[in-house]
Amino acid sequence: MEHSFPLITTIAAAFGLALVFGFMAAKAGLPALVGYLVAGVLIGPGTPGFVADVEIAGQLAEIGVMLLMFGVGLHFSLQDLMSVRKVALPGAVVQMMVATAMGSAAALWWGWSPAAAVVFGLALSVASTVVLLKALERVGLLESMNGRIAVGWLVVEDLAMVLVLVLLPPLAGALGAGESGAGATELGMALARTLLEVGVFIGLMLLIGRRAFPWLLWQVTRTGSRELFTLCVVAAAVTVAYGAAELFGVSFALGAFFAGMMLRESQFSHRAAEQTLPLRDAFAVLFFVSVGMLFEPRVLIEQPLKVLTVVAIVVFGKSLAAAGLVLLLRYPLNTALTVSCSLAQIGEFSFILAGLGMSLGVLPAEGQSLILAAALISIALNPLVFAGSGPLLRWLRERSELARRLEQRDDPLAELPVSTEEKFLKNQVVIVGHGWVGREIARSLKASGIPFVVADENRELVEQLRREGQAAVSGNATDPATLVQAHVATARMLVIATPQTLEVRQIVEAARALNPAIEVVVRSHHPDDAALLERDNTGKVFVGERELARAMAAHVLSRVAPDQTAAAASA
Repeated sequence: MEHSFPLITTIAAAFGLALVFGFMAAKAGLPALVGYLVAGVLIGPGTPGFVADVEIAGQLAEIGVMLLMFGVGLHFSLQDLMSVRKVALPGAVVQMMVATAMGSAAALWWGWSPAAAVVFGLALSVASTVVLLKALERVGLLESMNGRIAVGWLVVEDLAMVLVLVLLPPLAGALGAGESGAGATELGMALARTLLEVGVFIGLMLLIGRRAFPWLLWQVTRTGSRELFTLCVVAAAVTVAYGAAELFGVSFALGAFFAGMMLRESQFSHRAAEQTLPLRDAFAVLFFVSVGMLFEPRVLIEQPLKVLTVVAIVVFGKSLAAAGLVLLLRYPLNTALTVSCSLAQIGEFSFILAGLGMSLGVLPAEGQSLILAAALISIALNPLVFAGSGPLLRWLRERSELARRLEQRDDPLAELPVSTEEKFLKNQVVIVGHGWVGREIARSLKASGIPFVVADENRELVEQLRREGQAAVSGNATDPATLVQAHVATARMLVIATPQTLEVRQIVEAARALNPAIEVVVRSHHPDDAALLERDNTGKVFVGERELARAMAAHVLSRVAPDQTAAAASA
């Protein structure tokens, strides 16, 4: 049967075993993806018994990567990407250099050639975007500032790896690994061609895609067909990703990411994300299963010290390097921990680079086995790393004066300037979060002449607000120091406009410790969360859908029964 229907057999085996072992992992208190990886190992060529089609599984996993990155693009606008460029761009580049240096040093110590060492180091320097997304979704950080920084960081890594994959063949020749040498001119032309292709693709997405995709989605929506709508969304993700790879040399993941960013301009982006979620989750399972299938268990027995060395570089080495870079860029300790946890694994680009290195005769087979072993182990450990970051941060805050100073950085943006006008320091409104909701509230307050102070984690946003003459501080509002700098103690009202409902209680507790009489207004996404907040006497809670329903009902009544509406208003 498996030889006659390899696609069906592979899907059935992958989903069936993933369900069994994912359920067992969840019952044991472990993340379900650990079970998915084990399922992949069991049906892979490295273990006896049934062997699924590795090539088909890999292609199904690529579809999963496309859909997941497309989903990220639907929630991650170009503005979000540009807002974290000052930390993501230099941080990702330097971190990749440090991780490459560590991996190369280990490979040279083992007696590998310089070319093999560089390829091996590069494979260890780039994290899996798929694993990151699942981890951020699980801990509720995907839409937070720290989550946007981590995603932006990995987008930069993906862009860098596109260049690496294109430049590796001529570089391999220059290092004597290929059949003929490649001079500096060929390398320069390859780099220029790659930059041009990526630039043309991004330009087309920005100039044409952001207009064409929303228009196409609107035309399909007008047909009233739910199936066509879902098909349009999936087709956009897969065809753009494939076209980007074929025409511009851009990875599937990056192409799908930009397709999602363009569709985000449509008013139906939330519906698109919701209707493709089951499909994304299903193919994400196949991604993790395919990773397990590539694993060769014998390497754990034959090369245990090398495996431990590579895992240490991935989980600890590059993570510590990333944390140090984030702190050097004057971001707080909690941001450094989030980014470092995000990078404590390797994935799809590492596999692609290892395969290319082997095909060019640069990387030995042992190198690919070590990379796969490190990927499997680091992906399995990553949820545990994230779970331990919160307790670690609390422990450091309680026991380390240095950690408390790092959390309260000597940052000029973390406190209001001495020249701040008196009106922003007393009887003002404090707005936590300057996203879409926060901006609208701030615009209304400004139009009414009511002074307010903005507290936001985005340093670039705070810089922009200050240039516009608006009082603003950079920091996490769960930290009392941030609220102190926003002068909550003398404020008349606190408006929490951030979408992170989990942080609301901490913010309110810190604010009322400084100002017990302060009035609090809270934004919430879900009625259940709002009910809990209201029960805890958090403040006045506004739920988006509830307020929308009330506004629409008021409009309907004003049009259908204006006399009754006027009477109710006068009463």
